[in-house]
Amino acid sequence: MEVFEETYLNAYVAHAPIEPHVALASFEEGKMTVWASTQSPFGLKRQLVSTLGLAEDKVRVITPFVGGGFGGKGSSSQGLQAARLANIAGRPVQVFWTREDEFFWDTYRPAAIVKIRSGLTQAGAPAFWDYRVYFAGPRGSAQPYDIPHHRAVTHGHYRTVPPGTHPFATGAWRAPGANTNVFAREQHIDIMAAKAGVDPLEFRLKYCSDAKHIGVLKAAAERFGWKPAAGPSGRGVGVACGFDADTVVATMAEVEVDRNSGRIKVKRVVCAQDMGLVVNPAGATLQMEGCVTMGLGYALTEELHFRGGEILDLNFDSYDLPLFSTVPKIETILIDSADPAPHGGGEPAIITMGAVIANAVYDAIGVRLFELPMTPGRVRAVLA
Repeated sequence: MEVFEETYLNAYVAHAPIEPHVALASFEEGKMTVWASTQSPFGLKRQLVSTLGLAEDKVRVITPFVGGGFGGKGSSSQGLQAARLANIAGRPVQVFWTREDEFFWDTYRPAAIVKIRSGLTQAGAPAFWDYRVYFAGPRGSAQPYDIPHHRAVTHGHYRTVPPGTHPFATGAWRAPGANTNVFAREQHIDIMAAKAGVDPLEFRLKYCSDAKHIGVLKAAAERFGWKPAAGPSGRGVGVACGFDADTVVATMAEVEVDRNSGRIKVKRVVCAQDMGLVVNPAGATLQMEGCVTMGLGYALTEELHFRGGEILDLNFDSYDLPLFSTVPKIETILIDSADPAPHGGGEPAIITMGAVIANAVYDAIGVRLFELPMTPGRVRAVLA
């Protein structure tokens, strides 16, 4: 038996919405009306009723376009502050965060660690799987493969961690925990496939009996034009799959790596999603495209830097989001599913982006990147 043991890391990541937190409150004729950029209007209403001592029919929360939330606008402190001030002043009050406030007071996606120990039999079949994740939480940690003697253990959570674990607040970030876990799991599966001398898609299909996973993998492969080859093949292609919000997703990508600069260019992404009954195909497609684009950020550029308790990234001059020029050709596939129930579509397609790019980078240049984001400096370091 051959044993593989690796550690996977990810940095703190900000929500970085284009519109910062903002709220406007007006108290007239005993009624409080609050316009708030919040993901939780009903939660804000409950807070207002409780804090102001008003009846429910005397409080109204209106949510205009949120301007980006991604889990960072679940708390509505600015709405509560505006309402309390309007109640005292007897005049409409607006509270908004500056860009610096937005970064400083954010509840970041936590830095996390995943440790995986696995084994292959002499015949090249998975023998065991021992998985431990620290601080990200369990979401996305379960593996869909037929591996005997497997376990997944979670230490801490993105919301509930021992005091002093993080130097600042952490919280939900689009598909909380799943980006971290799928990055680790799907890269480790690729390591096993490469050592077994088997094409990474073939390895996944051979050791997976779940019909939905098989369906999305085959659909993505057909659209992508996948040609089997054990990695690294030098082509710069990768595959990853995952499960989130009762939806199964498979992604394939083609990348180009500049060995001198360390820059990774993602050229093409094909994403297949089985979300059961698709009520709004146009909306589902837009969510998938948004997930792929946002996923480029946590995979390649987004990272919060700090010195002690000082946040060093307070604007977009240093916190790098994906640009129009960096977005690849994106192709999406919505599976005509036999599942009659509709499932989540706003988050699943983002969870595979770190893993699929990492696997494609390995296929291109033969080295592994175990830390997110995969910056040019980290690429140069592993090449050296």
